[in-house]
Amino acid sequence: MAIESVKKKELLHFIENEANFPISSFIENAIDLAEEVHSGVKRDDDTSSFLETHVWPVTMKVIKHYQSTNKVMTQIQIVSAVLHDVLEDNDRILDLYTSKAYGFNAYFEHRFGSYVSKNALTLKTKPLEIYPGSNDIEKEFERFRDYCNVLLKSDYDVKVIKLADRLNNMIFMQSTPDHKKIKRYIREAEDFYLAYPTIDPYMPDFYAEMRDTYDQLRKIGEKYKELPAR
Repeated sequence: MAIESVKKKELLHFIENEANFPISSFIENAIDLAEEVHSGVKRDDDTSSFLETHVWPVTMKVIKHYQSTNKVMTQIQIVSAVLHDVLEDNDRILDLYTSKAYGFNAYFEHRFGSYVSKNALTLKTKPLEIYPGSNDIEKEFERFRDYCNVLLKSDYDVKVIKLADRLNNMIFMQSTPDHKKIKRYIREAEDFYLAYPTIDPYMPDFYAEMRDTYDQLRKIGEKYKELPAR
């Protein structure tokens, strides 16, 4: 499967002409920050641009969901999607914003508002060392369990972004089938992400695509003997 790739100009054209949203300074600022933080970052294949194969496609996927379901969407949902991974890379944030090392989160909230900041913080993966366990495997289980509980209690907008994010990552793994992450994505789909779209509020569009993507990923895993056949 070819890796989906979206250029910045394609995203801007989509927002303006298909989503019918003017490119406000709020959206421009979000795109600028995403570029600053994610610029030059590559994905697991060490080739694909994180911005072009993840951030921009996830943003478009989020917008398309709101369009297809006739849900009310504002520029806040667009900005939240653009910035959904900005808080993940702490080292890069501090390198880029040394003058704001006192608290990038405070700066982020001041610049984009409490709702966008809350969404990003909710989606952020917490450090492994804060979880109980005698080894990393036990700690990873506790972190995943905690993250699932957080997602179950989260707002509609967070659920949409997370499902778009996870789908993008699972689809990307289909192009890198030898990567060790494939087992984790399949296991987490079985444990949580296949059911997540069916839990109220039900999102049938995401469920259908999640199911299909999981089936494809499972086949690839078995083909490459990364997983035991069922």
